[in-house]
Amino acid sequence: MAGKQNAPAAALVVGPDGMVSGWSESGRLLLGWTAKEAVGRPMTDLLAAPPPPGFPESHVGGPDHTGLVSLRHRDGSTVDVSVSAHPLFGADGRALGHAVTVQRWECRPVIADLAFEQSPFALGVYDPELRFLWINASSGRVIAHSEEQVLGKKYRELFPEFDRELFPERDDKPYTDQLAEVARTGKPARLITVFRPLGSNYANAWATSIWPVRDAEGRVRAVANWGFDMSAEYWARQRLLMLNEASRGIGRTLDVIGTAQELARTSVPRFVDLVTVDLFDEVLRGEEPPLSPASASAPGEAVALSRAARHSAKDDTDRAPGSPMPVSHAPGSVAARCMTTGRSTVQLAAEPGEGGEWAFGPGLAADPAHWPPGNPLIDGTIAAEGLTGRITVPLRARGALLGVVTFSRSDRPEAFTADDLILAEELTAKAAVAIDNARRYSRERTTALTLQRSLLLQQLPNQEAVEVASRYLPGGTGAEVGGDWFDVIPLSGARVALVVGDVVGHGLHASASMGRLRTAVRTLADVDLPPDELLTHLDDLVIHLANDLQPAGRFQPTGEFGATCLYTVYDPVSRRFTLASAGHPLPLIISPDGTRTPAPAQPGPPLGIGGLPFEATELELPEGSLLALYTDGLVASRERDVDQGMAELLRVLNQSATSLEGLCDTVLDTLLTERRTDDAALLLARTHALDPQHVVDWDIEPDPAQVPRARKFTLDQLEAWGLEETSFVTELVVSELVTNAIRYGEPPIRLRLIRDASLICEVSDASNTAPHLRRARAFDEGGRGLLLVAQLTQGWGTRHTTDGKTIWCAQTLPG
Repeated sequence: MAGKQNAPAAALVVGPDGMVSGWSESGRLLLGWTAKEAVGRPMTDLLAAPPPPGFPESHVGGPDHTGLVSLRHRDGSTVDVSVSAHPLFGADGRALGHAVTVQRWECRPVIADLAFEQSPFALGVYDPELRFLWINASSGRVIAHSEEQVLGKKYRELFPEFDRELFPERDDKPYTDQLAEVARTGKPARLITVFRPLGSNYANAWATSIWPVRDAEGRVRAVANWGFDMSAEYWARQRLLMLNEASRGIGRTLDVIGTAQELARTSVPRFVDLVTVDLFDEVLRGEEPPLSPASASAPGEAVALSRAARHSAKDDTDRAPGSPMPVSHAPGSVAARCMTTGRSTVQLAAEPGEGGEWAFGPGLAADPAHWPPGNPLIDGTIAAEGLTGRITVPLRARGALLGVVTFSRSDRPEAFTADDLILAEELTAKAAVAIDNARRYSRERTTALTLQRSLLLQQLPNQEAVEVASRYLPGGTGAEVGGDWFDVIPLSGARVALVVGDVVGHGLHASASMGRLRTAVRTLADVDLPPDELLTHLDDLVIHLANDLQPAGRFQPTGEFGATCLYTVYDPVSRRFTLASAGHPLPLIISPDGTRTPAPAQPGPPLGIGGLPFEATELELPEGSLLALYTDGLVASRERDVDQGMAELLRVLNQSATSLEGLCDTVLDTLLTERRTDDAALLLARTHALDPQHVVDWDIEPDPAQVPRARKFTLDQLEAWGLEETSFVTELVVSELVTNAIRYGEPPIRLRLIRDASLICEVSDASNTAPHLRRARAFDEGGRGLLLVAQLTQGWGTRHTTDGKTIWCAQTLPG
């Protein structure tokens, strides 16, 4: 045993026949056998384990051969040694055997050398100038060079591709820069390196450690590194990151085409080179998709869809939103089958390899057991399209088929894996839900917008009191339709009512409520109520509507109900402008001299509160004044508050503008932003004053004898105005109205004729009793006057005033 400890090495000679022919004293010290015991014995007798086939020739038959074997010590123990064999030749060239050196392996780092050489990790050592000093076999396979090819050469010269980063967006340093930095600073580094091996475009991910190698004085004499391929883990993490990005990036807008574009842009170029998204036309219109592809087309015909998105890594362009292109898929195509079966399909373009087998490309052979049935489909035809692989996924959400998505690779040699199929289906599922949400929102918004536009004023009425122009814009694509409205209502006496209002909330409920309020305002305006009284009645109506909207039984609550309203009346005869506000912004007034100011009035409470009064304010406006009525969506936004918006609106309003239509466009372009979240309504009006010569009135004494005089006054005035053709009807209605006022009314009685767009006849008295139509019996002596007035004129009515009432009628003037 002591000999084993004192003899690190031994020498012996083995003859051509494998018999030991020479033995040294060091052999006795190392193994315990004497020369007499060892010489003449087969070399195989000294082995502690059965020899490998061909021993000793395989181990000691080659020149300068080194190998590891286990020898038997004389005491029965085992000695692990490194055996080096060198052939011996005589003078005549005849082989005499081998000189064999046996060395205890733990006495030199032979096993360590072998461990590093056979390590599955890529190992390398470089001098401070990054010249190769040593690499192991694994590293040679990675860089596709042997140790002899790289020793003494600089890393940058052999592999310039490592001087550029594969993924510049990661903001990482090139790998050679990392090596140089460790050599310069002496600080170790750990990193993940993504690169493409020489001769391949397939990207591998390697976990790498770099550390300095120091001498006894602590100086950096070399740089060493090791790395292992962690591509599977790396790309799995990249898939998770892509899904996370998709969760944030897909479905940001409630727009069908925009969401399809987001799906395409999320997948290119990190996952695939080309993505197309084809949707049914019903989905693009916000309608319910067809129950199946067959129901969307005739039997045996191609399935017609529209390409909502296409994004390619080659040209880095995609089809602009809003311009879907018609496409069709043949009945037997992969896309048609996927839509019919609801299952995804992977197509791979493969070529026959050696022996006729199919070569699938990197990554595919590693996971064939994970593929779902029917996948992958080896399809050489897609190579004609310049593709190496394609994944086709049906776009489904909530059990409905919306279309189909294709993910294609063209410039990448690697084939799709089963994990890639899972990623494609996950991306498609996220997009499908977002597209379906956008479709449903689009349908509701279109319905609400259609309802709202049908309830809004479609054409400005013909009246002479003001020149008007209006605009209404719903909220942006990310907002629902609201309840803003405006109206222009001709009133008796050549007057006109200008109305603007806003219902709380958005959607169908707000649009329907707006229609109710607009109808109510028109009904109350026909009664000719003053603005403050009209808002009082409207307030009561809103309270009743709010009670009606309370849920009952299985119906869901429709939300809170409230509104604001501004009701104004302009009289071109007196140039009086009367207004009352129920929580609504007051109108802006720009005088002909350029003075700009909000109307000096006090807004009342919003509609629906109840129990609080509304105050009417009356102003006298110069002829040609500009009025601006609007909703808060025009002046309020995320970028500014209401006061700033009103100041900006006052600045933009230009009294000298020749076209109110153009001024409306200027206001909207200046004040509205693309990110608006509320509806906006604007009503501009420039006031006119009626020529005093077009208005005449007379005081009538409460005496029936005054009726003929009233008829004569009327005929004379019609002749002065050149309206003799209206004399018969006008004389008749004046006679009836004056007679009724004298018989049933109270003094003072007044007759007024107004020549405007129509001929208006008004008779006023101090009585509050309003006349009404009734059916006169055959032998009744009265009761037919108002019936004649109603039949002979285009309109008539009663207007209550603070000191009585006014009965009016209007005739359309010829020409």
